[in-house]
Amino acid sequence: MSDPTPLVLLVEDEPQMRRFLRATLQNHGYRLHEAVNAAEALALANQWNPDLVLLDLGLPDMDGLEVTRRLRDWTQVPILILSARGQEADKVSALDMGADDYLTKPFGAGELLARMRVALRHSAKTAEAESAFDFGDVHIDLARRQVLKAGQLVHLTPLEYKLLVLLVKHAGKVITHRQLLREVWGPNASSQTHYLRVYMAQLRSKLEADSARPRFLTTEAGVGYRLRTEEPAGASSESSPP
Repeated sequence: MSDPTPLVLLVEDEPQMRRFLRATLQNHGYRLHEAVNAAEALALANQWNPDLVLLDLGLPDMDGLEVTRRLRDWTQVPILILSARGQEADKVSALDMGADDYLTKPFGAGELLARMRVALRHSAKTAEAESAFDFGDVHIDLARRQVLKAGQLVHLTPLEYKLLVLLVKHAGKVITHRQLLREVWGPNASSQTHYLRVYMAQLRSKLEADSARPRFLTTEAGVGYRLRTEEPAGASSESSPP
């Protein structure tokens, strides 16, 4: 980003929530444009090319899922969904449509800001462009196709390595079961979620300090998995198997 201060496009039609988000973002140094409907959001995105989009799903003129789809037609800007819809199906639909993350209302300012930082870091320099990637005491040399834990070489099967690289490519972002299965096993395996449970358990046993309480290879219950780019301060529901 040429300007060190990230520009955020906030798309939210509810005045009280918009005031809360405006105050939170401006107090933490973000530049901000605001839209109250989908048409305005798409126009502002095209005009200003923001660094991050905060998008409510329940807009008056168009569903936020359609806004996500239209944005993905021409931009890879990080999209963080903010919605009162808390059903797993809604999260899966948004993530499959191209959103980077999903927060269910109500949420705290701290969690929102943390998710934004992760999305912006991922956007600024994707793991795909790097020759190496690290989390915890794990080092992944993508050029040499080697994985080390605490300096010791770890043997991964081809499918384990392919799954890990996909998680690295989207580090910090939730990847749905369908996405993982399609990209690792192929389109015919999109419903075979037991594959993921088995292979994620194997990766955790090889790379996590405690595979029963994973700190980095975490679960988004009913939705998918996330590779955390930094260790969370404490345990959360996302860090529980399967």
